[in-house]
Amino acid sequence: VQLQASGGGLVQAGGSLRLSCAASEAIFKIDARNWYRQAPGMQRELVASISSGGRTNYADSVKGRFTISSDNAKNTVYLQMNTLKPEDTARYYCNVVGYSDPWTGADYWGKGTQVTVSS
Repeated sequence: VQLQASGGGLVQAGGSLRLSCAASEAIFKIDARNWYRQAPGMQRELVASISSGGRTNYADSVKGRFTISSDNAKNTVYLQMNTLKPEDTARYYCNVVGYSDPWTGADYWGKGTQVTVSS
């Protein structure tokens, strides 16, 4: 399974971007879909997650500005980012945690997409 993220780019502060992450094939069982980000010199941090049941969680720094959603039919997870700030500048990675078969855990990562917010 490959995850392909898209939608990153350069945007002015206050602007919006929508990231997408599509899986190349269906995954046997998904426990959670996540978006992480990593800025230069910083540790990778969890930005948002959505469980198979639709429960969402967000980092405090993005609450009220970012929205994670998923489309199971399209094997895709989205991250709507509004009111972007320069400190949101990072490479954003999608991650899917679950099972590839009834016995084997799986942890898939995409290569990331760059988001740059200018002040």
